[in-house]
Amino acid sequence: MSDLLEGILSQLGSGGLSQIANGLGVDEGAASSAVGMALPAILGGLANNTRQAEGAQSLSSALDDHDESIFGQLGDLLGGGGAGDAILGHVLGQKRPAVENKLAEQSGLNIGSITKLLPILAPLVMGYLSRQKKQNQLGPGEIGSMLGEERQKVEQRSPGLGGLAAILDTDGDGFGLDDVISMAGSMSQQGSAAAPSKGGLAGILGKLLRR
Repeated sequence: MSDLLEGILSQLGSGGLSQIANGLGVDEGAASSAVGMALPAILGGLANNTRQAEGAQSLSSALDDHDESIFGQLGDLLGGGGAGDAILGHVLGQKRPAVENKLAEQSGLNIGSITKLLPILAPLVMGYLSRQKKQNQLGPGEIGSMLGEERQKVEQRSPGLGGLAAILDTDGDGFGLDDVISMAGSMSQQGSAAAPSKGGLAGILGKLLRR
């Protein structure tokens, strides 16, 4: 099955990144960095939520209300439309302010830009997952497994991080959003040190968004 993060970035494309950058009033490099951190955070939150059967069933049902055509509605999302805030409420819950603050610290974007970015990306993630569910006829358990596998791929994607295993559970509560964001931020800070041929996040962004 295709890599979720790479698939979402491919659907977004360089044109979508440019739209997001313009909508946020930042340059494309800053937008690329922030998107590269935020998407793994959202996917990581979904992976956590689907660890339990009830959470996987809830997500599976929610995906029926989303479709891949959302990528063609990016302009509406940039204008504040869509269900981004509601999605984030389910995915991040009370952790959202902490996630936003950490993303702002590590991406270099101000908190205002981050609070605009996450509601743009959340519907895109849901739309892409909806397509995966429909095309592959996935049940709740399979969706949870897919997200869990994606989480593992993110863990393995950046050889430049060194002792990756030591940072996957930084606060002792299991693989949490703080761990995903810290890892993604470190990947972004590696920049050119992460070789695209090795599958690093910087390499994926370069291949898909900076052509």
